[in-house]
Amino acid sequence: MGADRWSAHSLPTPGRCQPWLARCFNAVERGSTLQRPVGRMAHHLPTGDTMLFEWLLGSYLLLIDWLIRLVALCWIPTRTTPGAARSWLLLVGFVPLLGLPLYLLFGHPWLSRERIRRQAEASQVIREEQALQHRLRWTPQPDTASAEIVPLVQRQGDFMPVHGNAVDLLTDYDESLRTLIADIDQAEDRVHLLYYLMFDDAVGEAIVEALQRAAARGVQCRVLLDAVGAKRGLRAYRKRLQARDIEVRAMLPGGLRWRRSGRMDLRNHRKIAVIDNEVAYVGSQNLAGPQFVPGHPNRELVARVRGPAVAHLEAVFASDWYMETGQRLDVIADVPECSDDIATQLLPSGPAYPYSNARDAVAALIHLARRRLVMVTPYFVPDEATLSALRIAALSGVQVQLILSASNNQRLTSWAQEAYYDELLRCGVRIALYEPQFLHAKHMSVDEDIAVLGSINMDIRSFALNAEIGLICYDRALVQQLCAIEDGYLREAWQLDLQQWRSRPTWRRSREGIARLADALM
Repeated sequence: MGADRWSAHSLPTPGRCQPWLARCFNAVERGSTLQRPVGRMAHHLPTGDTMLFEWLLGSYLLLIDWLIRLVALCWIPTRTTPGAARSWLLLVGFVPLLGLPLYLLFGHPWLSRERIRRQAEASQVIREEQALQHRLRWTPQPDTASAEIVPLVQRQGDFMPVHGNAVDLLTDYDESLRTLIADIDQAEDRVHLLYYLMFDDAVGEAIVEALQRAAARGVQCRVLLDAVGAKRGLRAYRKRLQARDIEVRAMLPGGLRWRRSGRMDLRNHRKIAVIDNEVAYVGSQNLAGPQFVPGHPNRELVARVRGPAVAHLEAVFASDWYMETGQRLDVIADVPECSDDIATQLLPSGPAYPYSNARDAVAALIHLARRRLVMVTPYFVPDEATLSALRIAALSGVQVQLILSASNNQRLTSWAQEAYYDELLRCGVRIALYEPQFLHAKHMSVDEDIAVLGSINMDIRSFALNAEIGLICYDRALVQQLCAIEDGYLREAWQLDLQQWRSRPTWRRSREGIARLADALM
């Protein structure tokens, strides 16, 4: 070997690589293209130079690879829940260069400081206004489940329970929309709509026409739609509505503007309508036809509310409007009581609150059940707290019944929820799959005393990432109505059997297990 050559057993000094590196940089500046850089570099290098280049490149990539893993290990667990951290660390561990950018985009449900500040201001106003409404407060009997859940919901979600309400449960998809449009046509002062999804279909057209008729009568109309869920409706109807002096806003806008709002996949999933501060709607139904997802006709449950609870739903709309626009709306707190005298309490939830309101309330209600618990949800991907509560309730002798949809428009979610069936069936939880339609309704009943309905799914996304709304009703007669609806579902569903479920193919079990690992990423 000469002074100009070197073997694999004698590494050169860095200076020996400089002439070759200079030639590479000059080639790049002249516009040369290297379709296979490493291969061509190796072809033009002496053998020793090739080995050094490959060694340096491999060492550099290995260093970056492990640096990403170590940073993720120290950083991710401090910003997410343990369950979510495990999922993200698994992804980063397998594919560091992909996992880290995905975590930065989707890993932490952060919201802008301005939005959090506005929610805190709105919450303070809501609490101060309620302090002046002592006569409307409903007081539960001591030593009951209601007495235990009321303070938790009020401290986290701001709203006290109020009596003097009427609640009509609407189960027919078309009839509930017709009733909503009829109420809009009777409006004299204001119409406020807050919805996750609005389509440019027959239902969207009917709602728009009703709003135009109301605006023509001098009614103040405001529409607040989720920027992603209602993208089609916003594109089709925004200018048309604004031309009639109807205010339309997109909640949590996407694109480059998401950086001013929060994590780009945070969504406002609420469905609320308030008309004249006299009647309000809350539930699972969007402003779209039942077949807006082809092949999955929806079945919904909506509550038409009258009484003091209407002012509370109006306050939720005003809070979201303020968060999005900075504009403060007047809320009329003095709403006449109804003879039905149903006690209700609002359960708002979302990343703008300091706690996971929906998750905590659902877990607490499961623990408070003593005889019977029924949960209806289209998406069931529970966190550890909810899963543990269900297991403890069933093993304690509570009759726990899950009613899920046999069909599902979210394939990965469907696979993930199937991964929980074996564990739940084994501890005594009954699981029924509803077949006729896609069961999009979201509600639960606890013993004979408490019912919850609204937009809250029993999954991690709904608990942590979405702005949601639930209506808690403390009324035996209404719980009986909800139980009758649940019994109707069961008559058209089939109950899973543990032994039959365990006979499914092995490949399905593997698919479910892998999907469950990604539960925090959904």
